[in-house]
Amino acid sequence: MRKKILIVDDSATVRMILSTTLRGTGYEVIEAADGREALDCLEDEKINMLITDLNMPHLDGIDLIRQVRQTSGFRFMPIIMLTTEADEAKKQEGKSAGVSGWVAKPFKPEQLMAVVNLVMA
Repeated sequence: MRKKILIVDDSATVRMILSTTLRGTGYEVIEAADGREALDCLEDEKINMLITDLNMPHLDGIDLIRQVRQTSGFRFMPIIMLTTEADEAKKQEGKSAGVSGWVAKPFKPEQLMAVVNLVMA
């Protein structure tokens, strides 16, 4: 059974690039445009990993992660933050919320896959 990754980003282009990269390496991908949509997906799907942007409308990545971590079934699920944000304070806030890994945009597919494979191991 293929592992399922939920990708959350308000940019359709970024979702397409992520989806193509992940599907090309054998993962099943579910897409959400913001944090609220992602929470709906988590109710309906068995997700093995979450990759989320930080800055999104409705519910940002940090608040999404906090809510996910409060859900018993997803307390230990790997979560990667994929963002243009490089501020150390934001990284620390993400770590406190429960981020497993941090990847800066723009990213190279091999860089992303190295982090995905590391946290999925």
